[in-house]
Amino acid sequence: MPRIDQMLESKFLKQSDVGPGVLMTVKSCEQHNVAKQGAEPEFKWCLTFREEEKPLVLNSTNIQLCKAVFDSDDTDNWIGKPVVLYTDPTVMYAGKVVGGIRIRKPKPGAVKTAPVVAQVAAGPELTDDDIPF
Repeated sequence: MPRIDQMLESKFLKQSDVGPGVLMTVKSCEQHNVAKQGAEPEFKWCLTFREEEKPLVLNSTNIQLCKAVFDSDDTDNWIGKPVVLYTDPTVMYAGKVVGGIRIRKPKPGAVKTAPVVAQVAAGPELTDDDIPF
């Protein structure tokens, strides 16, 4: 049987989409209309990610966390950077504990970089006659 959060479709990330933590790479920071269908448009800033189609709607706390995680208040400097999204059960809304998504810096070593390919020093050009096999 499905859980309630599986029955409620959303075009934006929700707690159940990230669980205890998921590593993402920022693709963009842009405004999205978060209003329900048929309602007046309501635009909020969102992060989009390379690994996920759904954007994350940014609240003021997560905006400040992004500034700290990326060490920049210029969103252009956030693009291409790794970040961990995780469920924080202590997030409050309207005076009630409801849980929510929070952002943190990846732990050291969590982000793998591409291996460095050694460049071979250029030597004399070989012909087919020079190769013994």
